[in-house]
Amino acid sequence: MHTGKKYSQSKGKAGKAVYSVENGVKAVKECAYAKFDETVDVVVRLGVDPRHAEQMVRGTVVLPHGTGKAVKILVLAKGEKEKEAQANGADWVGCDEYIEKINGGWLECDRIIATPDVMGTVSKLGRILGPRGLMPNPKTGTVTFDIARAIQEIKKGQITFKVDKFGNLHAAVGKVSFSAEALKENVMTFLETIVKMKPASSKGQYLKGVTISSTMGPGIKLDLIELRSVLRA
Repeated sequence: MHTGKKYSQSKGKAGKAVYSVENGVKAVKECAYAKFDETVDVVVRLGVDPRHAEQMVRGTVVLPHGTGKAVKILVLAKGEKEKEAQANGADWVGCDEYIEKINGGWLECDRIIATPDVMGTVSKLGRILGPRGLMPNPKTGTVTFDIARAIQEIKKGQITFKVDKFGNLHAAVGKVSFSAEALKENVMTFLETIVKMKPASSKGQYLKGVTISSTMGPGIKLDLIELRSVLRA
């Protein structure tokens, strides 16, 4: 729990109001106080029950202004696909040797892409990669033979998201050093993607709450009435 003086001052600046996206990202920037470039996070509360497979909201989106973070990519592939990965800027490329390294505790990468033909072996890493959100998955475009495209999308600012058991989605959408306009566009792109993915079986309000914050700063609640109007949720 944050109880420090700087956090209290920052929370005081934010107040208890709800904000438009435009004013919300400005408030996040104003409330950031850490000496490092804080990440801007969005938490969305959805009217879904993830216990039902058809209400599992999961996917990817390429943010127009990226995340502000250099992403380190491991590609698990063999033969010609290894060469394709190397040519397109993967940080690590290989297969069996990296599977062995991961089993031994190595996890320096941020994203893992695998070709379908090696997934039989890669799937054995599920207990290690699954809890860390690193397991390659066709739904997030990380199990594919189109290695070049997968790498390029991640480097352009692709993020993955998956609703948790409480119906919440978490995503990093930039840095406080971004302009307010860039942050607004990233937030809206993320929310538009989520709204388009509303499950047919989800009844009642789908978008139930949206909060944005910096790493150390307080949560800024966004105005749902305005958001639903803009997004037609």
